[in-house]
Amino acid sequence: MQVKTSLPTNKEPCVLALGNFDGVHLGHRRLLEHGLKQAERLGVGLSVLIFEPHPLKLLYPERGIELLSTTQERLSYFEEIGVDTVFLIPFTREMANTSPEEFVEKILIPLGVVRVVVGFNYSFGAHGKGNPELIQSLGKHHGFGVSVLQAQMIGGRVISSSSIRKALLQGDIPLASSLLGRSPSLSGPVVHGEERGRLLGYPTANILPQEDVLIPKRGVYAVWSNIDNTCVLGMMNIGMKPTFHDMYGTSIEVHFFEFTGDLYGRELTIHMEERLRDERKFNDVNELLLQLKTDKVRAETLLKTRLR
Repeated sequence: MQVKTSLPTNKEPCVLALGNFDGVHLGHRRLLEHGLKQAERLGVGLSVLIFEPHPLKLLYPERGIELLSTTQERLSYFEEIGVDTVFLIPFTREMANTSPEEFVEKILIPLGVVRVVVGFNYSFGAHGKGNPELIQSLGKHHGFGVSVLQAQMIGGRVISSSSIRKALLQGDIPLASSLLGRSPSLSGPVVHGEERGRLLGYPTANILPQEDVLIPKRGVYAVWSNIDNTCVLGMMNIGMKPTFHDMYGTSIEVHFFEFTGDLYGRELTIHMEERLRDERKFNDVNELLLQLKTDKVRAETLLKTRLR
């Protein structure tokens, strides 16, 4: 898969999928699969156009955003699905002020689009004035086709990034997993922490997630990670360490059950299978250790059942 950070100088016919694709959830995958079928039918490749940074970060910096995936994760999912080319275009003030008509004329036409694939709620151009009906009209004018996919459903629920965010903030991992089509995950480098877990007999890897990535509800989770091509089981705490601190920033710590290597500086992806319990303050270290022992048994049992 090619990743290009600027528009091509020569038109190369393609089917183009448009959207933010945050999380690359099941609805996105169905849209991209439709794009692949159209590309195969037309004898061209499937391309995706996304912006970096996320438009909302530039337009509303005061709001903060909670993304389901990093750019690198989105690129990995695109490649896995079979996308040929990703245009990762800088989102600037100039781009934000581009009218829908200019967006088509200055970006889509130079890309050589023969067909565009969008979701039912896709918006584009300055102030989001462009919608699927407008891009269909502009497509007719400029000679390219447009496919508009309606809301995708699973179990009577609309699949959307906002629904997944809500589920993660509520700690509902099964719901988030069903909408994503895979276990939700957190990625980041392993950084040095207080090393308190090591002293307690539960050494942890402290994960530093990227800025703007959504952090699920605080609590203890049954998790796993692929380390050196091996699925390693563990449990993760997202929280404030209330037993040891009255005030402390949110930390993400993972205790792996059968791993003893040095992970400092390594990039890990932690896959969440279930939220086990709320974070809480214990009366003393012994009470905490008893709970950690219970958590470990529950997590191991659940993970071995799910992942075998």
